[in-house]
Amino acid sequence: MGVTQTQSECPAPQSDAGTDPGTDGETTSGPLSLGSVGGHGREQLVGVLAVDGGNSKTDVALLAADGQVLGTARGGGFVPQRVGTEAAVAGLVPLIAAAAAAAGLDLAAGAGPLVTHISACLAGADMPVEERLLQQAIAGHGWARTVVVANDTFALLRSGTDAPRGVAVVCGAGINCVGLLPDGRTARFPALGVLTGDWGGGGGLASEVMFSAVRSEDGRGPHTALASAAAAHFGLPDATAVALAMHFGSVRRERLHELVPVLFATAGTGDRVAVELIERQADEIVRMAVVALRRLDLLDGPADVVLGGGVLAARQPLLLDGVNARLAADAPHAVPRVADLPPVVGAALLGLDHLAATGRGSAPGAQERLRASYPRGRRARPA
Repeated sequence: MGVTQTQSECPAPQSDAGTDPGTDGETTSGPLSLGSVGGHGREQLVGVLAVDGGNSKTDVALLAADGQVLGTARGGGFVPQRVGTEAAVAGLVPLIAAAAAAAGLDLAAGAGPLVTHISACLAGADMPVEERLLQQAIAGHGWARTVVVANDTFALLRSGTDAPRGVAVVCGAGINCVGLLPDGRTARFPALGVLTGDWGGGGGLASEVMFSAVRSEDGRGPHTALASAAAAHFGLPDATAVALAMHFGSVRRERLHELVPVLFATAGTGDRVAVELIERQADEIVRMAVVALRRLDLLDGPADVVLGGGVLAARQPLLLDGVNARLAADAPHAVPRVADLPPVVGAALLGLDHLAATGRGSAPGAQERLRASYPRGRRARPA
């Protein structure tokens, strides 16, 4: 299927349903779209409810239009692919109520919505149709006057840029890449794993460790110290025993990701197979970034490439050096940055972008005030 390039038909997006954003209906999807209409009436707070829903945790932040963070909450993972759209969205209720309470507001009070706008960047929103379904479900709760849902990688992108412009690659449990321009155009991948040509991420790397380790032991592949390292990590005699333990359940399959640090440690000893896996991961990250940059015509001038997710956030020199070298060769104007703010900040910044674009409230210094509310720094650090 390859990369898809979409546009929210900005600067004047039109509704899919043929309606204006002031009436019931939905506009074209995308992180800078007008979104779906939610609750009616006067909101309790002119501001943004930001949601970053990842596979392992969900962060919520309630902020005023001037960027001041008034309340936050954290809960478990957002997994509509497992529990269904409605159940996943219903799981946001206690988090939103907690953030509202921290801000001195009552989610159930009054006839109007809680807040002006919801900016939700969610795992499981891999396709525009999935974004729209989740957007409709959230809008149906009436928590905000307008709702925009985007894939959670867009939150990473916006957290590391001063404007909605650039490319982001997340390499965590899996791997994904998105690009965004201020006019709403996006570049993205289906990100469905091997089915759509993806390689790597923590889950993929860990599987490759086991693949190489077992083949090293039985003679089908080259020798690698990954075999003894994987066995030692789980306290078993060899890598084949690890595979059997996971097959029969004595070692939970969810622990497979623990082999990612083992991979980097083994590569640090110069093991050829381990080094080649990390080099391939660097190559995959840069391939995705360069394709997205090209689709958005960002190769000819400076453009941020924001890097995030657990594998990249670990700042392993072998991986980051490989990414930087390949970007310098293939996209010499690109500016790689490892994000050092939580993605919920990016969701909130997209929400502030929406308020400013629709004339529903913005304030000078709002972005800086929001970034300063989080402890890891005001901007992404160079890679």
